[in-house]
Amino acid sequence: MDKHFKFTNAVVGLPLFFVLTLWFVYWLQIRFDFDFVEKGIYPRTFSGLQGIIFSPFIHSDLNHLYNNSIPLLVLLAALQFFYSKLSIKVIGYGILFSGVLTWLIGRESYHIGASGLIYVLFAFIFFKGIMTQYYRLVALSLAVIMMYGGMIWYIFPEVDNSISWEGHLAGLITGFVLAVLYQTPEFKKVPKYEWEMPDYNPSEDKFMQRFDENGNFVNPPREEVEELDGFQNYYISNQEVNYEIVPKEKDESKPES
Repeated sequence: MDKHFKFTNAVVGLPLFFVLTLWFVYWLQIRFDFDFVEKGIYPRTFSGLQGIIFSPFIHSDLNHLYNNSIPLLVLLAALQFFYSKLSIKVIGYGILFSGVLTWLIGRESYHIGASGLIYVLFAFIFFKGIMTQYYRLVALSLAVIMMYGGMIWYIFPEVDNSISWEGHLAGLITGFVLAVLYQTPEFKKVPKYEWEMPDYNPSEDKFMQRFDENGNFVNPPREEVEELDGFQNYYISNQEVNYEIVPKEKDESKPES
């Protein structure tokens, strides 16, 4: 299974490309005095639907952008390294579905920033690692929860009214749903022993038959062997055998005539 974990250029390139795109958009905003905030998600309005796509790339100030950049670099790199086959799908559907959910449940205000996607990545990596039960992915889940576990408080209202807790909650729910929906059979443990097989029946196992219902070791009953005239039945054959007697000639030289 470790063959699925390969370091490629995408492990570094994908996070850098995404984060640099965020910084480029912010540079355009301050360089040309654009007001991209109105391109964010405004819940339950038709015009606010555009923010589902644009909002992750819009940030209010430099501090907002910086706080989102570091987690994105770490989580996107982890996603690409450990789940390379799913990375683009998780990012794309994560932005889409978390944005839709924010549009449905959000308060009447503009919701911007990549924090929703951060919660998608956080939830997906954490829950998928636990579900696979593969030791490396479980370790990754524990590392993620240790590094960013404090983010969980920001999915609740009234913790900080200046942030979009609705976007965080939508991202967390979306990441969990994606972790459930996307299967990873390549990380499924391959049965090594007979008792790990799905059709294993303990009652047919010769070893398990040596134990009674209380777990006590017992000797199995002896199998009776049929005998015939003092010989065991495995000396008997139903095949007819014909014997031909050939006299043995002595190996002596015959006199010449």
